[in-house]
This record gives sequence, structure tokens and C-alpha cells, in this order.
Amino acid sequence: MGAVDVEAVWRIESARIVAALTRFTGDFGLAEDAAQEAVAEALVSWAVEAPTNPAGWLMATARRRAIDAIRRRVALQDRYALIAAAPIEEDVEADPDRIDDDVLALMFISCHPVLSPEARVALTLRVVAGLSSEEIARAFLVSVPTVQARITRGKKTIAAAGVPFELPPVGERRQRLGGVLSVIYVIFTEGSTATSGDRLVRPEVAYEAIRLARTLAALQPAEPEVHGLLALCELTAARFPARTAPDGSPVLLEDQDRRRWDLSAIRRGLDSLAKASPRGLGPYGLQAAIAAVHASAPSVEATDWDRIVVLYEALGRVAPSPVVELNRAVAVAMATGPAQALAIVDELIATDRLPGSHLLPTVRGELLTRLDRRPEARAELELAARLCANERERSVLLRKAAALD
Repeated sequence: MGAVDVEAVWRIESARIVAALTRFTGDFGLAEDAAQEAVAEALVSWAVEAPTNPAGWLMATARRRAIDAIRRRVALQDRYALIAAAPIEEDVEADPDRIDDDVLALMFISCHPVLSPEARVALTLRVVAGLSSEEIARAFLVSVPTVQARITRGKKTIAAAGVPFELPPVGERRQRLGGVLSVIYVIFTEGSTATSGDRLVRPEVAYEAIRLARTLAALQPAEPEVHGLLALCELTAARFPARTAPDGSPVLLEDQDRRRWDLSAIRRGLDSLAKASPRGLGPYGLQAAIAAVHASAPSVEATDWDRIVVLYEALGRVAPSPVVELNRAVAVAMATGPAQALAIVDELIATDRLPGSHLLPTVRGELLTRLDRRPEARAELELAARLCANERERSVLLRKAAALD
């Protein structure tokens, strides 16, 4: 069994192992460090002799490393005696009856409000998704030391704040669940449309978010918005195969070969949306409903744009934001024409709702093009290109601007 196998086992079992260790030791940082040491040992040991129960081997080794670390902490001798008294069995997973609650508690800790947004993302990808610092750095185009610093600061913050390893009280759980969902959403969004770099889509990042959303849906099946987020991710990812050309350049929605859309992902998304619907759709569910309209349409022209406008209006009431208004403007342009949509966009500009974003001049340039106001449209698209950090998107904007000469 080689390094690839160790990585596969770790990716699947890391959340359970770190969660169980955190409950045993009461120390989130120690648990994550011990688990990483076990992986490092596995890379050497498994190449010589593969264990019959890889997950149990990692758990047992990580527990021993945690006990060793606690032994070195003279002030924690009593805790060491308590933990060391528990038997270590390589072939038995610890407390399997509590493993689901453990993973859920781990998600809540990784996304705790005391952490910065960047630390929440880094910790979630590290301890729940099982990604290495190098993988996280590649995903978000930052340096490995930056990622490691975020993880270290996050663990220190959790320790300093005395965050207990437990599920939040029932009264707080739904409120805190929103933070967990937002972290998964941020991860997926970065994967589905990269904010910078030379790739439009980073599927490996998006699929990690989907895996996290599926885990959360299994642990919280009664929460509609969990299913709403999973539906949104599945339906959006269904278009990945058609979103880029072989050379990596973007393919616009109207030019995509819909036969390449992933029908299995669409079915999974619609199934999750149905689970979110009975109690009324929240912000993620409404976005999923919009994605479902696109998924069911044979072409851009045949899309039910009036329904999309209504859904964006509903989304604007429950989760108002300038991005929602901008997307509503796009839908209005498709449903009733560009003039009414331009008024919405100009209102966003007048109120300075999206300063520094390339999205606003992008949409305004498209609307002005449709209104045949070509010099203004070209200026907007060139402005959008200057503001855009993603090289693939920027090339499309410059190509559109050049076509207006």
C-alpha cells in the first residue's frame, strides 16, 4: 500500500479521526496535530506492510501520539491518566455510535464565529475535508506558509476562546449552522468560478465542497437549507463539463453543449431540492431553484426567464444583496429586454453597491451592447477586464470589447 492509498484513506476518514481524538483529549489543536503525525508515520510504515484495518491503524496511532504529547505536558498528568486508561485497539473504531455527532461537532468548531472567514475555510478544508496545506494553497492561490499560518492561528484562537468540543445548544444550532453552510458555499464558489488565476473552474475544490455538503446533509437531514445548498452545488457542478473548451477558455451559457451536462448530478440536485422544498425555500434553496430552471431548459431561448425573475425577487427579499440584484437584472434583460435591466444596474452604480467588482461593468457592458450603444459598451467591458483577476474571464471580456470596434 503506497502513498496514494494513505491519501485516499485519510481523505475519507480524517474528519472521523480528528473528531474522535478531539473528544478524547478535549484539545482540538492537539488532535489535529496527532492525526497528521499518524499520517506521516503511515506513509513510511504502510509501504512495508499494509494494515488490515487502515482507518483503525490511523486512529490507534494518532491516539498514541496524542497520549505522548499529553504525557509531556506535566500540568496535564491527570488528563493523561484518564485517557491512557482507555484500551487502544487497532481494529476497532472508537465509539462508533457517536461518530456522526463527532463529525458534526468538528464542523461547528472549524466554522466557529470566533475565527476569521479565512481561518474557517482553511480549518474546514484541513480537518473536515482532509486536504493538505499544499492542496489548500493551490485551491486558493496563496502560499503554503499563509495557509499554515491561518490554520495555526485558528487552532490557537479556538484554544484561547475555550471552545468546547460539543454540538451547540439546540437554540443556537440553527444560527450556527448558517456559518457552516456559508463556509461550504465559499469553498464551492471558489471552485465553480475562481476569483483569480489562469483557470475558470477548479473542479477539485468544488467537489470537496459537495462532499462536505453531502456529509452535512447526512448528519442534519431535517434542515431544509442543508439540502438547498447541496442541490445548488450539484446543479451548478452539472454544467462543469460544458463550461470550458479543451484549451480551458470559458464557454458562455448560450454556447454550451447541454448534452455534456452531467445528468446524474442534475438528478441528485433535483432530489435534494425536493427535500428542501416542503418547509419553504431559504436563500440556498431559492438559488438551487434558479439553477433547476436552467437545468431543465433545452436552450437559453427556451428558459423560463419570467420564473427566474420571480425567484430572484424572492431571493432579494430573504437575502438582499447587490449581487442578487445584479443577477435579477440579467434575468430581467432576458425576460423583458435590456432597457429595464439597465435601470436596475444604474441604480446599483448610483448607490455604489459593488465598488471594485468587475461584475457590474460586465453586465452593464452586455446590456449596452444589446442597446447598440457600442462606445459605452466597449468602455464598460474594458473597465471590467481591468478589474477582473481571473485570466480566463479577462480574455473573454477583452475579446468582446474588441469586437465592438
